[in-house]
Amino acid sequence: MANKAIAISQAGGVDALQVTTLPLKAPTGWDILVKNYAVSVNPVDAKQRSLNKGWTEAWRVLGYDGAGIVQDVGPNADSLWKKGDEVWYAGNVMRNGSNSQYTLVDGRIVGRKPKSLDWVNSAAFPLVVLTAYELLVEKMDIQKNDDGGLLIVNAAGGVGSVAVQLAAKILGMTNVIATASRKETIDWVKKLGATHVINHREPLEPQIKDLGISVKYVALFYDPDAYIPQVITFIEPFGKIGSILSPQKANFLTAHMRSITLYFESMFAKSMNNVNPESQGQILNDFAQYVEDKKVIPILTDSYPLTLKNLQKAHKEQESGTVLGKIALSIEENSFN
Repeated sequence: MANKAIAISQAGGVDALQVTTLPLKAPTGWDILVKNYAVSVNPVDAKQRSLNKGWTEAWRVLGYDGAGIVQDVGPNADSLWKKGDEVWYAGNVMRNGSNSQYTLVDGRIVGRKPKSLDWVNSAAFPLVVLTAYELLVEKMDIQKNDDGGLLIVNAAGGVGSVAVQLAAKILGMTNVIATASRKETIDWVKKLGATHVINHREPLEPQIKDLGISVKYVALFYDPDAYIPQVITFIEPFGKIGSILSPQKANFLTAHMRSITLYFESMFAKSMNNVNPESQGQILNDFAQYVEDKKVIPILTDSYPLTLKNLQKAHKEQESGTVLGKIALSIEENSFN
């Protein structure tokens, strides 16, 4: 059986994306085979397309968000899934992704799709849900009803859009400070539950002082070199900073002298290293229930059918750095023509 896909054969710009046909393998071990009905794009898609490091096969399928229906189940995963189950997943960056008709994915890192969401809204969630939860809850150890102030930099992006809701609506934090600079992004983060909004294009410390809030936690979803030097001057001593990107130039002397802890979050670390992968399935299942209970709202802001042209468009929009929430693409009969 063939598997049509949009993939790359070498690193490059959006023109490196091409329609191709790949062999379809049966699932083994913990894998399940998912027929995709919608996918989403994230910054990692553009990064992997432009670098393509560590890949040895002729074709590489990108796409690290998917929603679809289980078609077949490997022997280890038959206690988790059965044919016909509706699921959502992020996958593993070192395996072929969701920009294809079918995807093999470790069943332990897959969750049950919320019944109340359609395919495109579901596909917008998995990667950013896992990233936000692992950073705020597992790494930074923020507890429910924590009264410490949380500052979220780049709160209107994909991860930020989940982090704001997780902090305000699930964890019940008293002070969730979001950064945003445009009217549409300010309105967006307020809608998501931010209690305060400051402008990340202006110096942060004076704005935090004006709020009169003590910041115990900082979540950085944008260039840490631009913001670590700022936040280490006003975060509480023994405070916690979490980042999804690696700083290249930041000086940590002030952070050291104030015993500030810096956490890094890579959503793919569990699947790539086979460390507690089942926790990701549980996080997605829990979040599906939050969606069903209307504790969180969808973060999809734009969607269109998956075609080569439209996927190239989505990559360009993602690279612009101005995407509000998430973009998703529905898989149609002609998606791979």
